Amino acid sequence: MLTLIHAPMSRSSRVLWLIDELGIESQVDVKLVDIVRYDGSGRSDPANPHPEHKVPVLFHGDAMFSETAAILLYLTALFPKPGLAPKPGSVPYGAFLTWMFWYGSVMEPALILSGAGISHPYITAAIRGVPEINARLQDALSKGPWILGQDFSAADMLLHSPYAWFAKALPDDPLICDWVARCQARPSVQRTRAKDQAWLATKAQ
Repeated sequence: MLTLIHAPMSRSSRVLWLIDELGIESQVDVKLVDIVRYDGSGRSDPANPHPEHKVPVLFHGDAMFSETAAILLYLTALFPKPGLAPKPGSVPYGAFLTWMFWYGSVMEPALILSGAGISHPYITAAIRGVPEINARLQDALSKGPWILGQDFSAADMLLHSPYAWFAKALPDDPLICDWVARCQARPSVQRTRAKDQAWLATKAQ
């Protein structure tokens, strides 16, 4: 049995979304925790096993996984489904892994620093900046409707997510805007959002 430690309407919602896309809801026990939100709301929940009391956390038996990309990679390998991740060892899988690690190493840090108004030559030398992020996404999306080409994948789920959370970060670029809209239009997104909203409503009562 798998257990997902989840906070509604948070980064862990991406894992909940993947669980829906994979059709494995019956195989995952979702345990809700509170987290400290960027606006100062919430709290550090002692029931959360994450070392920094963040989400997501996934348990498979005694094995514990944290960090969204790691969990998405694990689940797509554990439950192979055409399109959501290329076959390991294939040429597209190299691109898939690269995008998944690029997100945490480059994309999200650069977007957060830009949003905070922080700039320094060390930052642009090490992780680049928003213009480079936009150019890389534009190049990929110019070759197909999705990051890997013709197939929607977990890479799309991960990479588009900052723009779904923070509309101000979305560049004025038709390729990127249309891609984000296509990701958000998937029925699985609507189902995931409905679950999160229901959990939040229950909590508020």
